[in-house]
Parts: sequence; C-alpha cells; structure tokens
Amino acid sequence: MAYATIFELKSYLAIADGGDDLLLMELLDRASAAIDAYTGRNFAAGYGTRYYNTDAVDKDVLSLDGDLYAATTITNGEGKTITAYWLLPRNVGPPYHQIRLKSASDYSWDFGADGEVEVYGLWGYSREPPDDIIHACIRLAAYYYRQKDAQVFDVTALPEQGIITVPKGMPADVRQLLDRYRKLGVF
Repeated sequence: MAYATIFELKSYLAIADGGDDLLLMELLDRASAAIDAYTGRNFAAGYGTRYYNTDAVDKDVLSLDGDLYAATTITNGEGKTITAYWLLPRNVGPPYHQIRLKSASDYSWDFGADGEVEVYGLWGYSREPPDDIIHACIRLAAYYYRQKDAQVFDVTALPEQGIITVPKGMPADVRQLLDRYRKLGVF
C-alpha cells in the first residue's frame, strides 16, 4: 500500500493530466517500500497472526518481532486465550514491542500442545501513516519521477561549469524526516 495518493503526488509535481498516472502509482509504491526498508517499519497496519516460541519469552514478558498497533487475541500453546496482559511500552505505545502478563493473573506462556504462542492483532507502526511519512513518500516519489528525465546521475557538482548535481540515493531531506522513525539496528 502506498503511503500517499496519486492526487497528492500530482499536486506536489503540478501535473494536471493523467498521462503518467501508472508510472506515478508505481513510484509511490516504490517510495513506500523504500521508506519501510530504511526505517524497518510498516506505517499502515494490517491484521495478522504471528507465532512465538520459548525463545521470545523471558519470565512473564513476550518480546515481539515487529511493531504491534493493537492486540486482538493472544493464545498460549495450550490453546488458552490470555486476557490479562499489558502491552509495552505502556506510556509510549503504540507501537508496542512486548506483552507482559499481569502478575495477579493465573496465565502463563505455556508451550504445551502446539508449542507456540499466537498473537493476532493489528501489526504496524500506526493505523494510518503519520504526516511526516506521507510527505516523505510524496517527496521521494517526486524525486524518482524527476530522475526519469535526468541524463547523468551521481555527478560531482561543478557550479562554475553549470553542471547539475543529482544526489546519490535518498535525498537528505527525506532521510531527515525518516530518521526519527528508524528502528535501532536498521541501517
């Protein structure tokens, strides 16, 4: 799913006709994928189930392998639905990165019959992309679009000779917008 609409991109590029609509949609998808790869996150949550074994558990805490926006159902390996838990970090999330069983409950992370804990929920950084992510998507897709007409890439700037420089990789302003969303350890 693209994080911005074709209307937003065409408005940013001041394009009125529909001649490049297919290309623009492709570029929005590529920009969204590049944002996900750069940050290590997904900014449009989707429902799904993830499975965890004993390696993900430390006492009463289950560590998740991705951003969890909201939990719907948590089932331990015995098939028991767990209802007494905290999503962590409590005062900062979503997204959440761990699930801690409430100490006053009778629940445990059992791995008996199936050997896995199932977490069904809305997985992703946010339900809808934040405004910074939408802008970064538009800006990056516009950058990709403008590259199609460039004759030379990764040129060293020689302003006195009138050479235009096309920056290598992701534009610095886009990286700056995305840096605060990067997961630790994502390079």
